[in-house]
Amino acid sequence: MENLSLWAVYHENIPDFIARLADTPPMQRLRYVGMSCGCEYVALHERDMDLSHRYTRFAHSVGVALIVWHFTRDVKQSVAGLFHDISTPAFAHVVDFLNGDHLTQESTEEKTAAFIDGSAEIQTILRELDLTTADVCDYHRYPIADNDSPRLSADRLEYTCGSFLRYFVTDISQIRRFYEDIAAGTNEHGQRELLFRHRDIAEAFARCSMQCSHVYISDTDRFTMQYLADLLKTAASQGILTVNDLYTTEESVIEKLLADPRTAKGWRNYCGIRRVQSTPDKPTDGRYAAKINAKRRYIDPYVPSAGRVTTYSKHYRAEVEALLSASFEKWLSAVE
Repeated sequence: MENLSLWAVYHENIPDFIARLADTPPMQRLRYVGMSCGCEYVALHERDMDLSHRYTRFAHSVGVALIVWHFTRDVKQSVAGLFHDISTPAFAHVVDFLNGDHLTQESTEEKTAAFIDGSAEIQTILRELDLTTADVCDYHRYPIADNDSPRLSADRLEYTCGSFLRYFVTDISQIRRFYEDIAAGTNEHGQRELLFRHRDIAEAFARCSMQCSHVYISDTDRFTMQYLADLLKTAASQGILTVNDLYTTEESVIEKLLADPRTAKGWRNYCGIRRVQSTPDKPTDGRYAAKINAKRRYIDPYVPSAGRVTTYSKHYRAEVEALLSASFEKWLSAVE
């Protein structure tokens, strides 16, 4: 069952146009694509993730739309936020690993317009809203919806709040306090951005977000995502999966993996991973091992009266420097 409690934080209700578009088949598919990129299926993550509910691309996408609407009251930008993950494949960014694009994570976005164009239901509603596919297929055009890291956007804010709950960083009441301190404004470069009003709240948010940043680059996350990407690559090369299969649901892909003995064992081994080992040299015992770089993500909120958190907090600046200097030269492998 999805945890939708964050939606009530983002906006007091769901506007009708968001609800109707969210109810279309391409958006409903995202109820079966997780935000954790397959990590939630792995035994070792039972210890460090809240698995009492599913955090899905659907919950995230509606959340982004609500945040954009809350701060802009602009239908076009809100719909673009809603659709930004509409073409996300099963296991999400694992497919970026498969495509060799996990450091930029943009390899699956090119299908966004095709998903929107291909839905008669979506096209009917867009016409009623006097919108076109071109208006809403690229949320990068709207800086409140999306902007360059380490700035704060609706997309980055939503998955960070979701991760706060997912990884036991903080609770819904603290998230609400963070959210109520945010406003849409103009940053030091004259560009639109989500800003904080108070420097202490901005710093508290930033330091919580840094805990999530370390999860994203952890040995366990990088290894399990690469492991699954290579399993999917094997399945594709042997005709067990097609590219189109990846744009269905995770349950459907898992069913295909389990139906063929060549990949069934690999999937079960993946789910059974309980510990990841880091070694300077590649293991010589024949087990699966990989050396995996990481996309270093962090948020540096802007406060109009004080600047970026890194400019006034030496503690947070040191945390960012440590993140950016982290080395990923060791070999990772699963051990009993």
